[in-house]
Amino acid sequence: MADDKQGRDEQADREENRQRDRELEEARARGDEKEPLFDDESERLGDLDEELKSHDYPATTNELVEAYGDYELETQGGKKPLEDVLSSTDDQTYDSAEDVRRRILGLIGR
Repeated sequence: MADDKQGRDEQADREENRQRDRELEEARARGDEKEPLFDDESERLGDLDEELKSHDYPATTNELVEAYGDYELETQGGKKPLEDVLSSTDDQTYDSAEDVRRRILGLIGR
């Protein structure tokens, strides 16, 4: 191909088309992925997030379930009470609200 303006324009057009094709292919590949439910993790826990922040620590799983077990959480499989979410874990001790938040988010699938 000649190194002139027309040749450079054609080459740029082909590159733009290849880029557009790559972007479309990536979008198709991601089409089956689930969208995250929330952008902000604290939204995911709703009112429970504030309750956990004000709770006295250290606290055990059993204490948290007793205090907040009825709180509904949005999970990949629908809404579940905190008691059901934590039922798969042993009685653990948490040192802070952040420890509890990480555990819950890990269980409900970020």
